[in-house]
Amino acid sequence: MSEAATNRLDPIKWGVVAVLVVAGVVGNSYYADQSLLYRVLALIATAAVAGWVASTTERGGAFWQLIKGSRTEIRKVVWPTRQETTQTTMIVVVFVFIMALILWGIDSLLGWLVAMVIG
Repeated sequence: MSEAATNRLDPIKWGVVAVLVVAGVVGNSYYADQSLLYRVLALIATAAVAGWVASTTERGGAFWQLIKGSRTEIRKVVWPTRQETTQTTMIVVVFVFIMALILWGIDSLLGWLVAMVIG
């Protein structure tokens, strides 16, 4: 199938995805008296089919490529060691404590000055 024909079918495919999602929601409500296991399995199957149909569209294919690219980028991340994480956390805790003392001092000073002015 050509690229133009595929692009023209995209709205129909998205319509099928929407129908599948609505069918899953309505079916789950309609069969509320059935076992939860069966309803969950049916919803998973419906979601899988809807996801497959969506992935065959142009936007769905681009989204899938984005997911694959993201996984590649996550593998390139250099995660900090346990020691680096502990040291950074301690620096943050100490900084927050010092800032709390400074703000407490400023608040006390300003409170004392206002009490002197008000009387």
